[in-house]
Amino acid sequence: MVRTRFAPSPTGYLHIGGARTALFSWAFARHHGGTFVLRIEDTDQERSTNASTQAILDGMAWLGLNHDEGPFYQMHRLARYREVADHLLKTGWAYPCYASREELEALRAAQWARHEKPRYDGRWRDSRATPPAGVTPVIRFKTPQEGSITFNDLIKGPITIANNELDDLVILRADGIPTYNFGVVVDDLDMQITHIIRGDDHVNNTPRQIHLMQALGATLPQFAHLPMILGQDGERLSKRHGAVSVLQYQEAGFLPDALINYLARLGWSHGDAEIFSRDDLIQWFDFAHVNRSPARFNPEKLLWLNQQYIKATPDDLLVPHLRESLALTPEEWQSGPVPQTVIALIKGRIGHTTELADATGYFYRDPTPLLDNTLEASVIAALRTCLEQFREVSWTPDSLSSVVKATAAQHGLKMGQLGMPLRACLCGTTHTPSLDLTLHLIGREAVIRRLEQALVTQTD
Repeated sequence: MVRTRFAPSPTGYLHIGGARTALFSWAFARHHGGTFVLRIEDTDQERSTNASTQAILDGMAWLGLNHDEGPFYQMHRLARYREVADHLLKTGWAYPCYASREELEALRAAQWARHEKPRYDGRWRDSRATPPAGVTPVIRFKTPQEGSITFNDLIKGPITIANNELDDLVILRADGIPTYNFGVVVDDLDMQITHIIRGDDHVNNTPRQIHLMQALGATLPQFAHLPMILGQDGERLSKRHGAVSVLQYQEAGFLPDALINYLARLGWSHGDAEIFSRDDLIQWFDFAHVNRSPARFNPEKLLWLNQQYIKATPDDLLVPHLRESLALTPEEWQSGPVPQTVIALIKGRIGHTTELADATGYFYRDPTPLLDNTLEASVIAALRTCLEQFREVSWTPDSLSSVVKATAAQHGLKMGQLGMPLRACLCGTTHTPSLDLTLHLIGREAVIRRLEQALVTQTD
């Protein structure tokens, strides 16, 4: 049974890179009918916050990346880490280290001065010295000093690291809190994770974790390290490129399915497919088609995808976005057109759901007419003719279109010369969908009222 996990640290929001890792872990588990585990690695007590934890949970929920088990919190498992550390001590795979911070800083300074790689020198590894009084030691792992470790990365292929490149890492701090590499290993083994999917900034941690797993007699999981995401300029993705909280994309009017689709295409592909459903992703996902090279974040492509998803979304499902963006009173909703009809008319013209308010507000509220006192007399006369015709005409799109065309011809105007002032009077903007459909949805009563009010300011 495939078991994957997503294990963020609650030291900030869920950003694009983390969301893609979560997505690939989720998709792989779903593809194999497996289990997706959510774990919160909150041992960095200085930087971890409840607000960040909630932001991660909210981001996952909005994206629809539902977990099957968890969330599990490392700070609730301290006794378990102590238990495993004691086991490693008893089996000779770990030892107490009493080196002070000052000693270690002096060691690193001397190594830098000799142009050596800073590393712990193993001074307490096999020491028989009497431990200093009153000092609580850290626990270090006895890393094998000879040979090498090789693992087959599902994306990068075989990777080999010489053991002499690794020092004896701290696994348990003096305060009883595990270090990252130790906590991850204990959790992954206890939670029976079969596939560890994470960013390639963790490649160098993997040999250390494999050593720990082998010391514990565990069956090794498989590893897949995802290439990083770069900005359009080739630099590491940052806030200026769009590496913001996924919840900011929600606030900006992106649909979660559009963002999921885009994240899936950041480093993975299925033939030439650009737009696909979650079910398609689950059916198709594998590591054979994850690129080894970094992906580039393209906000224009994300916006294009969002536009396609808005167009394809059933009108009913966009009504909550419309209601939220307009914040109308019950009376305003009742006096205006059916929301689904308005959405159907304008959704092909917007890129974000947050644009719904500007694109539809004039259907429900009288706008400020976008007119000045410089309209030509022929235009004012044509508007007055329209007003009279609108009082009597059958209120259908075809009839309204005929009125506007006939009125323009009667007053010697081109359609644009009459259509734009009409839009300005009735909608407070010169950019609307088809004028006949717009008039039809605004309704006879509102059209007449708005046109009368606009013409009050005009003179023949």
